[in-house]
Amino acid sequence: MENLKNVIVLLLAVTIGVGIGYFVFGKNKNEAANQMEGHNHSAEMSEPSAVEETIYTCSMHPQIRQNEMGICPICEMDLIPVETNSSSDPLVFQMTEEAVKISNIQTTIIGSSKGGGKSIMLNGKIKPDERRSASIVSHLPGRIEKLFVTFTGEKIAKGQKIATIYSPELVSAQRELLEALKLKDISPNLAAAARQKLAYWKIPKSSIDQIEQSGKVQSLMNIYADEGGIVMDKKVSVGDYIQEGSMLFETIGLERLWVIFDGYEENMSNIRVGNIIKFTTPAVPGKTFSAKVTYIDPILNAATRAVAIRTEVSNRGGFLKPEMFVKGMLQTASSSKSKITVPKTSVLWTGTRSVIYLKDQETEVPSFRYQEITLGESLGEFYAVKAGLNLGDEVVTNGAFVIDAASQLNNQKSMMNQNVNIKPQNAGTPAIPDFTEGTPDNFKAQLSSLSDKYLLLKDAFVETNAEVAKEAATTFLMQLENVDMTLIKSDAHQYWMQQLAALQGHGKKITTLDDVEIQRQQFDFLSDAMINSITAFGTKNKLFVQFCPMAFDNKGADWISDINEVRNPYFGDKMMKCGLVTDTLSIK
Repeated sequence: MENLKNVIVLLLAVTIGVGIGYFVFGKNKNEAANQMEGHNHSAEMSEPSAVEETIYTCSMHPQIRQNEMGICPICEMDLIPVETNSSSDPLVFQMTEEAVKISNIQTTIIGSSKGGGKSIMLNGKIKPDERRSASIVSHLPGRIEKLFVTFTGEKIAKGQKIATIYSPELVSAQRELLEALKLKDISPNLAAAARQKLAYWKIPKSSIDQIEQSGKVQSLMNIYADEGGIVMDKKVSVGDYIQEGSMLFETIGLERLWVIFDGYEENMSNIRVGNIIKFTTPAVPGKTFSAKVTYIDPILNAATRAVAIRTEVSNRGGFLKPEMFVKGMLQTASSSKSKITVPKTSVLWTGTRSVIYLKDQETEVPSFRYQEITLGESLGEFYAVKAGLNLGDEVVTNGAFVIDAASQLNNQKSMMNQNVNIKPQNAGTPAIPDFTEGTPDNFKAQLSSLSDKYLLLKDAFVETNAEVAKEAATTFLMQLENVDMTLIKSDAHQYWMQQLAALQGHGKKITTLDDVEIQRQQFDFLSDAMINSITAFGTKNKLFVQFCPMAFDNKGADWISDINEVRNPYFGDKMMKCGLVTDTLSIK
């Protein structure tokens, strides 16, 4: 009875372990395992955790592995589940249902957008209308006796008394007028000339009539504002002696204002004179203003890379003040032509050519296809798509970066794996020819010796030492001369000559350079030639091809190592462990 209970417990353990493995790793792996002859179930029962356990890793540092969710200890990015892709298509990545849920993958069906126009967000600042600036001047020479406007920012009304002046020239002109009036019967033109002289000084007609009627000379004369506005600059003080035409105040009217917005290059094709921009300012919460575009600067500001867009707005309530910051929204005219649009959250690498992931709607296992698209203009929360997307496609709107990172870890085509040579299982001809069977052992041994010298060069870049790299490159070139090319014939010989030219050229270049970063660029090309050579002809050593996705501004670069541990020659101590093993060059 006791033995029967033990058997039942063991059977339950096996059932649970297989079920979880099916759930996590996918149906195809479980079926393949069950079809193997002589399959040992006791091994599964002894180590059930190997099936049940989910491993988490970092998309940028795949050497990080742990059994629970968390953050990467190197870059502090969120860890993601390690996925094993079972698709033979290098553009398609498959995930389990559980991984889709954990990663919160969300998709949407692509439709068309019609008639909405484009919303353009603009930042700006309120400025005075320069056409409403004015200078108030004195038409009389003399001394300022009184000022009725005393500080900057004071408001002046047109016709307002602003100053009183004592002018000896004015006193003399008044006396001439009074004397001319005594002789008006004899010489009427003399009185008219004296009266006109006072008028030239902008003396009001009422003041002239008062002088004639009273017969008395006025020693002081008032000055009145020709224009209204806000005093921007006060030029005089009481007691100053001024000349005819001297400036008293600079003013500007604020009844209408300019709002200057910054228009960036990518938006200028949609902005026209006459457009209405609605804007708000933190100084007046809850209120939206409208301004009309009246002028677009023909010259781009080289410092800000923006074009000044001038709008005009009424300021009847006086709510708006010069130098206030504003945020505007311009809604372009709607278009009758339908456009294919994609949510901005779907797009990775937002250049002209960008990356999205499409869900395969015809597969049972969740599958996501890498797709490059050509973007058009920005339409609020969407991009217009010029090419690469069709109506009805199901695009990933949340979690695209997780899929891309997992694809990268599996050496699939991804945003950061643009330069990786991916060889799908169903490819007709591999990218690198296979001459291993016909290659003599002596030639393979010579390549193995060459790879030893290559590893010294690689280690010099791991240490970021330009001088040691020069010495290692010289040693590498000396060893390269010992490779006997006569040992291989026909197509194999021609292929080796191509790789030899690359190895010699880039190796010699390293010996002439002092900048380690430029040396590393040559090392990248040299590494490609070494990988091609060892893959094509074979080796006597076990080597690993490793890849750094962040090298050379995220273009990526490969190298060869004799150990599985990643020691990055393109960054050294800066990111020593950044990279992943993409291939193993086994002994052939």
